[in-house]
Amino acid sequence: MNPLVSIIIPTYNRAQIIGETLDSIIAQTYTNWECIVVDDGSTDNTQEVLEEYIDKDTRFKYHHRPKGKPKGPNSCRNYGFKICKGDYVNFFDSDDIYKANAFEELINKIVEDNDAIITKVELKDFDKDIILKENRIISNQRIEDFFIEKITFYVSGPFWKKSFLTNQDSIFDEEIGNGDDWDFNLRMLYKKPNLSFIEEPLIQIRIHKNSFSKEKNKLNKKEVLSDFKALEKHIVLISSIENINQKSIRNFIIKRYNRALKWALFQENNFKYFLLRELIRKQLKFNYYNQAVKTIIGFILYSMFKKGYIFLKD
Repeated sequence: MNPLVSIIIPTYNRAQIIGETLDSIIAQTYTNWECIVVDDGSTDNTQEVLEEYIDKDTRFKYHHRPKGKPKGPNSCRNYGFKICKGDYVNFFDSDDIYKANAFEELINKIVEDNDAIITKVELKDFDKDIILKENRIISNQRIEDFFIEKITFYVSGPFWKKSFLTNQDSIFDEEIGNGDDWDFNLRMLYKKPNLSFIEEPLIQIRIHKNSFSKEKNKLNKKEVLSDFKALEKHIVLISSIENINQKSIRNFIIKRYNRALKWALFQENNFKYFLLRELIRKQLKFNYYNQAVKTIIGFILYSMFKKGYIFLKD
């Protein structure tokens, strides 16, 4: 068995770090791969870096996001998927690292009816050079636990069979920023794919101050709204799925809205008024009337006196 593996990497201004990512691909003990890097409009010397790698190894391909496609990693991923030739596809990020045996271990796990092989990943503090944690990937209630983030695959954990993805209505939602991998993987799980799992972490996700995932924690309004948009989308989608604890889903959604409100309050950000309204709206929709009253009290007390945090606990 010698399937072609397509690695699809969106990138934006990662010239100083993407080389380590590409080096980890070159170092693979399994050699039948192609790597498609799609540039989202970099203004640094990303193109020069990629040209050096292409000169050394023709398995690397470099493309620019097509004109007319919205800016963002999802447009780049979709374009990369459109032009890739692999039997299996891995969506990777331009600051992450494969362990040298990653592809070989994944190929060895393939069975005929696999739709994807999921590997654990390590989250690594880039600046401190320490491993923060590993993700959990196995559950007996896969869809529900993925929704509430008891398990997570990240964007790079799954190696998807291309034929499975080709049969889907859409791949990555180009209107979503933060929450894009959660949205994508969850929609794939709704299709009940046959999955295999590798409990050894074969990928390192390097967390640093410029990581895209950090934008929500910085209270980047655009990315918080993107996160909410993904949640709203899946409230509808998951409501029709059997054997899902809908109360658990509702509690998770309220927790996400509540957390964003607390960040805004603590940072004294005027975005807090919008977030208050959205949280109250959700609590009333879910008939959480007591929670809504506590939220209002906590908001007023904290805004006026920097007290009342207890009313805003998750």
